Amino acid sequence: MTVIRVAGPDAAKLLGDLVTNRLPEKDALSYAALLTPQGKYLADFVMAREGDAILLSVHDDLAAGLAQRLSMYKLRSNATVEVTDMPVARGTGDAPEGALPDPRHPAMGWHLFGGEGDDGTDWDEVRVENVIPEATFELIPNDSYILEHGFERLHGVDFRKGCYVGQEIVARMKHKTTLRKGLARVALDGPAAPGTEITADGKPAGTLHTVSGDRALAYLRFDRMEGMEASGISLTPAP
Repeated sequence: MTVIRVAGPDAAKLLGDLVTNRLPEKDALSYAALLTPQGKYLADFVMAREGDAILLSVHDDLAAGLAQRLSMYKLRSNATVEVTDMPVARGTGDAPEGALPDPRHPAMGWHLFGGEGDDGTDWDEVRVENVIPEATFELIPNDSYILEHGFERLHGVDFRKGCYVGQEIVARMKHKTTLRKGLARVALDGPAAPGTEITADGKPAGTLHTVSGDRALAYLRFDRMEGMEASGISLTPAP
């Protein structure tokens, strides 16, 4: 993970007007995303306070693009956007001093901004078991919609916080439509590779993503969840 620091007198207002969730309180973390004006995912991140600054822990591959986009929105705001070399420790065992609970799900353990290392948790297993998407795997920039990937359940969007980039599309999906596609956990009757197309009765049904043992995450059409297969391997919805 890469940490971006947003600092300065206008830092909170800048981020508050852009991201899908409220900023974290002191001694707490929050989870949010930055979207395109069309409501599509650009990056997700865990946020923490550092004095008057706000730290964003984001997937390494998305950090440069996120920093560039935040800088673009900054305009005349009295704020700075800096990609740092600060490490982030994560784990699910005993939390070290200063660590804070992951805001998405209790199974995701804790984060320690400025801490070193990882306790060896099998994150794919944890994510598959709890249907938690990962940037660049399930969450695809300029393509994914956050409600289809469980952001409401994972405390990553606040429908009462006011405007943010892409808010109108997210609100419309929440209140005026029924989701026809989304992320789900499936059971595999054999080995299958991430990225494999899923079909149901010969029709496209979705895509296989993170695989852990005989279970996986898949992006699916909800009306085609019977008779699924991927490269000849049978798939069924997993409880």
